[in-house]
Formats: sequence, C-alpha cells, structure tokens
Amino acid sequence: MSIFPTRWIGVVVLLVALGAIAMLPMADSQPLPPGRTAVIFWHKWGGGERLVVQEIADRFNASQNEYFVRPIVMPGNNLDLKFFLSYAGGDPPDLLVQDGPVVADWASRGALMAIDELASADEAALVDEWLFPAARRLGSFDGRLYALACGLDIRMLYYNQRKLDAHHLAPPRTLAELDHIADTIAPPDAELPLDNFGYLPDSRRIWAWGIVFGGQFYDEATGEVTADSEPIVRALEWMKSYCDRYGAEEVLSYRTGDQSLAGKEFPLLRSKHGYAILMDGQWRVREMIAAQDAARERGEPEPKWGVVPLPPPPSGRKDAGWVNGNLFIVPRGSRNAAGAWAFMKFWSGFAADADAARRNEAEAARACIAGGWVPASQHVVDSPEFQQYLASAPQFAEFVRLAASSDQIPVPTIVGAAYFRKQIEDAAAEAMYKGKSAREALKAASDRVRKRLAALRR
Repeated sequence: MSIFPTRWIGVVVLLVALGAIAMLPMADSQPLPPGRTAVIFWHKWGGGERLVVQEIADRFNASQNEYFVRPIVMPGNNLDLKFFLSYAGGDPPDLLVQDGPVVADWASRGALMAIDELASADEAALVDEWLFPAARRLGSFDGRLYALACGLDIRMLYYNQRKLDAHHLAPPRTLAELDHIADTIAPPDAELPLDNFGYLPDSRRIWAWGIVFGGQFYDEATGEVTADSEPIVRALEWMKSYCDRYGAEEVLSYRTGDQSLAGKEFPLLRSKHGYAILMDGQWRVREMIAAQDAARERGEPEPKWGVVPLPPPPSGRKDAGWVNGNLFIVPRGSRNAAGAWAFMKFWSGFAADADAARRNEAEAARACIAGGWVPASQHVVDSPEFQQYLASAPQFAEFVRLAASSDQIPVPTIVGAAYFRKQIEDAAAEAMYKGKSAREALKAASDRVRKRLAALRR
C-alpha cells in the first residue's frame, strides 16, 4: 500500500520545490570525510537546541570512522508532508525524529523499518526490556517496535512556594487540595480580572487528567475507543468546573499562550497574570534554576518552587499522566540504515555489548542533560553521569521517577492517532469554553473517532 495519499498529488509539484528550498539553508555543510558514508538526519530543533543536536552529532562522528551524521533542521509544522514528498520521490532521509503520534500510521503504510530489521539478533532481544514502558508504548505498533525513543517528556505540577506561603498553603497531594488552593488564591466570587490564579486546567491536558482519574482512552485488548467512559467524563467535568467558577472567557483568555515554548517567560514566575500552580514538562526545570541564579546575582529574593505529581481524586491513579517523547524512525528506502541505527544507539544509550552500552549510556546522559529530556531507559538514568546531574537538580529527578511508571500513558499508538488526538482535544475545548456538556462532547468525538477507525480498518 502506498504511503502517499492521492489527494496530495495536486500539491506535489508546488511543494517539492518549496520544501527543497526550505531545507537547504539549515543543512550541515561540512565536507564528507574520506572513507565515511553520510547519514542524513532530519530533526525539528532550532535555536539553542539545534546546537545541542549538532554537538551530539559531532561527538558521534568523532567516536568512529565509518559514518558521518549530517543533521538537517526541517523548520515549520509540515515535517510529515515533507517526509512523504521525499519518500514518494525515492529520496527519504536516513533518519528522522518525530514527537507526534505518527508511528502507527507510517508503519502501517510500509514507510518505516522495524527495529528488528535494523538491529542484530542480540539487540532485538534486549531493546524492549531496556526501554521504559512509556518509551516502548510510544514506539510500538502491531506488536513490533518501529521507533526508538531518545528522550521522554513528562508532566508534573510546578508550584510557586512564595504564592502558597502568602496564603498558608502546602503543595497539593490530592485533587481536593488542588481545588482548595485554586479557590483560596482566586475566590470564585472575587471581582474580575484577577491578578493571579491558583490553578487553571488546559483543555489539551485532558489526556493527562483522564488517566489520573482512572480512565483509558483506548482499550488495546479489544480495539475499542473508550474516550467517553465514566472516568474521562468525570475528568472533563472537573476541568470544566473551573470555567463554571470563573467564566469560560476569562479562563480561555488567561490560558492563551501559557504553554509557550521554552525560553519565553514562564507564567509561574510572574507577579501579575501568573499562577501559583501550573502543569508543565521537565524542560522548565532549567528555566527555574536559571531564574534562581539570576535573582541571586541581582541580590534579589530567589524564587521558591517545587514539583508534585498530578494529584488524583479518591478513585484515581497516583504517579499517572500523559507522556510523549522524541522518537527516532528510519524510513524504508534509507540509503544508510546501518549508520542511522548506530547513531540512534549512540544518542539513546542502547547497546547489547556491555562496553558499548557503558559508552552509549554516558553519551545519552550528556544528551539528555543538554536538551532537558528524560532518558528513555533506567540504564541511562543509573549512569554515573546522569546521577551526578540529578544530585544537582532534585526536581528533575522527580520527573525521571515518574518516567518509570506504567501509568504514564501516551496518545494511543494506533492508525488514525493524530485524528483521535485532535477530536478529543477539540471536545475538551467545546466543553470548557463553549458550554457543551462533557459527556455529550466526548460521546460525539468518540463516535467520530470510531467511525474513522472503522473506515481505516476496512
């Protein structure tokens, strides 16, 4: 089955030229050393993270004399389309990294090589066990591993201790305590607009709270969509209750732009139009530490802060939530799949041989520290290099602890996952901001997903 949808053929002529032009300025221009074979690696990171990726590639290139990785930044949000164009033209990259729910769709169309096609027999026997459960889920489809995670993203609640102290509050351990903090700092009957909120849910995080409330969005055993099950309905009803307290417009306005990219001002640190508690990922730890260092240099009071797992209701799950990550995938048709696999192992930390594993785990630790990523394996976490880092950043260690939890669950890794994700997030937004009941919104969205999945299976 072709991976190139016929409905895209009409745009190929225009986009091939545009896509080629877009990638050229971002390519590595280093000459290929004699005796090496190139590994063309597409990735999404710009700015400072681009330098992190280049440094990892440089270390790999210096570590051996057989392959030479060329990182190429693919800017914009159309990496999937650019990939399909390159695949249809018979010239895909050797390796690319993705963080969206695409593995099942691409693998089902024959576009990806499975890890057991790239790995030796010893490696194939070890890699599943080596990965955290969340990393294994993210990269698997139909019983086979198609993607190797090089870093995970975990969410927790960040809290501003000074804002809590002002109201004699402690960090929340239960959902009731989180609600109490929200009502204390921003009383629902207070005059709007408020200077700060205690906490506000984000409609996109239905994936996290649905799991925390004890639900699952998809039953892998039966293939049934369960996004409108009672625990997830209760989760969305709880999220919607904040809009009922403060007004949907106020919540939507306040939340707009809060989950901005790293490098912008973190709302937890704002004295006005900020929060006492906010859900976000482990990459914010570096920003918080940097803010403390900057305040110390200026002779100002340092921010006091910490992190806690998403607090569950009485019937919910502890240490639970939604996880995603950066996934290495090798297109079928790669000209240098062996080189791609060697680089994947170097960055992620995997190897079957003990000596190579020790070296790769150290390199993976360096990569995760530099990029702000949670390792995909406990073996990397246990490396001396990463343990030394965790000793200096105990808040990051909490994210790492959660990465090992079997209740850190991604968007279902099934064909149609991107559609599934959008429908559920749109349903949450309809309930929170447009007044639709949580049950009706989730039922309508789940029915659309069921219809789409049935068509894809046929």
